[in-house]
Amino acid sequence: MAPEVLAISMFGSVLLGIFTGFPIAFILAAIGLLFGYLGWGPQVVSQMISRTFWVMNNDTFPAIPLFVFMGCLLERSGVIDRLFADLRMALGPLRGSLALATMLVCTIFAAATGIVGASVTVMGLIALPAMLKYGYDKQLASGTILAGGTLGILIPPSIMLIIYGLMAQLSIAKMFAGAIVPGLVLSALFSSYIGLRCLFQPHLGPPMPKEERTVPPLQLIKKLTISLIPTAFLILAVLGSILFGLAAPTEAAAVGATGALLISLVYRSLGWQAFKDSVITTMKVSSMILIIAVGASIFTGVFLRMGGGKVIEQVLIGLPVSPLIIVALILFFIFIMGMFLDWVGILLIFVPIIHPALPSLGLDPLWFALVVCVTLQTSFLSPPYAVSIFYLKGVSPPEVRISHIYKGVIPFLLLQLTGVSLCIVFPQIVLWLPSLLYK
Repeated sequence: MAPEVLAISMFGSVLLGIFTGFPIAFILAAIGLLFGYLGWGPQVVSQMISRTFWVMNNDTFPAIPLFVFMGCLLERSGVIDRLFADLRMALGPLRGSLALATMLVCTIFAAATGIVGASVTVMGLIALPAMLKYGYDKQLASGTILAGGTLGILIPPSIMLIIYGLMAQLSIAKMFAGAIVPGLVLSALFSSYIGLRCLFQPHLGPPMPKEERTVPPLQLIKKLTISLIPTAFLILAVLGSILFGLAAPTEAAAVGATGALLISLVYRSLGWQAFKDSVITTMKVSSMILIIAVGASIFTGVFLRMGGGKVIEQVLIGLPVSPLIIVALILFFIFIMGMFLDWVGILLIFVPIIHPALPSLGLDPLWFALVVCVTLQTSFLSPPYAVSIFYLKGVSPPEVRISHIYKGVIPFLLLQLTGVSLCIVFPQIVLWLPSLLYK
């Protein structure tokens, strides 16, 4: 059997393997070893060892556990609780004020951590009971938390951007810069929807009662400032040092983890159990990502060695359609895969295969990377896999049923796809800030 045929058969085998429910890391590694042996011989074992060492010796991967640890510490620090309490008071007179405060806190929290689970869980515990108390629509409340929580995987520091940059050998600083504006555009779309929906349907999100928002304006400004300072300091220390070339991602992640630890100590919220839980969660998330990275590295190494990359490139170039149509087809495929597969697996399989073909299609690799990342963000909202839905259900009061969550997420999923379309039609949404910072 020709190596190219084996390579394409590998891809089909992965798609079949996904539906077995077996862990994706072991599916990828096993398929890579099996087809590598058939098409290449015993040398595939040496390749497997070298690819594993490449993943484990990469000096940027340590940024992932450090950013996860930073997010876990912030989740338990009490900073988000205080910020939400102050913002809900400041926005109290507005219809939908609690939902708007939730979206704003999620946007700020996203810029201080690179994971989704922390945002969705924390806001599910803090914001959902508050919105239910004031009579908010269950679907709107749950959809707001899910959509806001997913911003954490796009707005830097994002572990998705780090992994994509490593796989595609793109500048992580440019990836971070390129993701800021799309993340803010999505936040603005979500907030606009909430504001307009509650404006025309006040019963979905009533304003806070006047008697509960009696804090004097100056005192409120003071409380907001104090609440924002720790998070703003952390964002400036981490993002600022990366964007302006003062530190590599791993160094900035170490600064961020240290800063989050200091904030937790200052707020006196870090007991031994909270610290232990943060370490264990960090180990679980990081181990999952790294083991998938090893399996995907073995798979893609064999796939490319047998000419699979060239076959994909020839197929894409040979399609009788414009490059934008090809991009749309690729994104549609990613969107469908996101319904059934974790984003880490999609990214680690997809990037090494598709990225080499981009120059032949005349596509900007940075723009394409960010459009893919915005599309992959939908995997947290699109059932049936949608892991963030299960995060939220796990911390929701009993009156919030899974049907409320599924129905509530649909409008925000459509807004997410609108954001993807805007990034395609107006590439400067992605490219403007990197071109400004890195001329």
